[in-house]
Amino acid sequence: MQTKRYSILFALMLSAFSALGPFTVDMYLSSLPRMAADFGTNASTIQMSLTAGLLGLGVGQLVTGPISDVYGRRRPLIISMLLYLLASLACAFSPGVGIFIALRFIQGFVASAGLVISRAIVRDRYSGVEMVRFMALLTIISNIAPLVSPTAGSLVTTFTSWIGVFVFLGLLGLFLSGMTMWGIKESLPVERRVPGSLAEVLRNYGALLRNRSFMGFALVNGILFAGVFAYVAGTPFIYQNMYGISPLFSVLFALNGLGIILGSQFVKRLAGRMDERRIFRIGLLLAFVAAAVILIEVLAHGPFFALFLAIFLFAASIGIVGPISFTLAMESQGHIAGSAAAILGSLQFALGAVASPLVGLAGENAAWPFGVTIFMTSMLASVAYVILVKRPAPAAQFN
Repeated sequence: MQTKRYSILFALMLSAFSALGPFTVDMYLSSLPRMAADFGTNASTIQMSLTAGLLGLGVGQLVTGPISDVYGRRRPLIISMLLYLLASLACAFSPGVGIFIALRFIQGFVASAGLVISRAIVRDRYSGVEMVRFMALLTIISNIAPLVSPTAGSLVTTFTSWIGVFVFLGLLGLFLSGMTMWGIKESLPVERRVPGSLAEVLRNYGALLRNRSFMGFALVNGILFAGVFAYVAGTPFIYQNMYGISPLFSVLFALNGLGIILGSQFVKRLAGRMDERRIFRIGLLLAFVAAAVILIEVLAHGPFFALFLAIFLFAASIGIVGPISFTLAMESQGHIAGSAAAILGSLQFALGAVASPLVGLAGENAAWPFGVTIFMTSMLASVAYVILVKRPAPAAQFN
């Protein structure tokens, strides 16, 4: 019981760092129109700050991951959280929109340390079934953040302006700095760290990119997660413009987030009782079937309930595949867990950035690009599994 309580507390602590991503991206979204007016610019320009933040989150992981392999997890995390505090406050008092966009990139860049290093810490401390269970628990807790961050932003702006949102994010960075100093112990001993040369970093990335099994699980994870970005970008228009359910949109959006949590809970219950790869295949099959139903529904403009249920099941499949694909990808990468976690995280953002614009190719009143995009993510994820994981080269087998 004490170990279980410790695991939940430890997962809560690491989830706080993972929450930096959604809080950095989502918390100020409701303030964008007001910010455009305050900066004297248009909507498309102020929306570039969102792109800059996402780009920072993606690029930053590729840098901070290897740094944590060289210098350990704790010190880079403390420095990054202190820089996040400064970047957030600088965003709050930015004198112009151009500087604000640049600061948003920096804010996303340093926030990425929370995402990538928290995952590397998991690999340092756990392996096998224990890592599957802990990642499932971490996924359950972490997925609460995207559900509450937009609401938290709206709540802050009822008392203050958008400036208060970034002051709040700065205080969050200060809190995480303190939590790292007094609550997180170093998980990577000096003897397990890698040399700090650029050549060594590039060699490590090259070794990971050549590892068929690692890249197979990483691509499945990233491609399917791109479906989440497509869902986030497409459902506001489909639910509200095509099905006319504007009053219930936020509730339905939250329920689909609950699907990811339930999928992760499914993994947590079955880990140790069923082979991880079998659970993984169940999740991948569920994603394919749900995506096929989504495509059929949008092409036929079927009943809303059937579409919503299919999207809910697709979200649940993400909750199943995500923790296990991460575990199986990271299992043999203990010495370079930071670099491995960086590739896993950056692929999600990179592929998500590709998928998001595709859903709007035919305009805001057409749903077929959304259905095609979701279906293609499930199909390409399945192809990546078959080619790279199911039939790996002998050298890529797990130890």
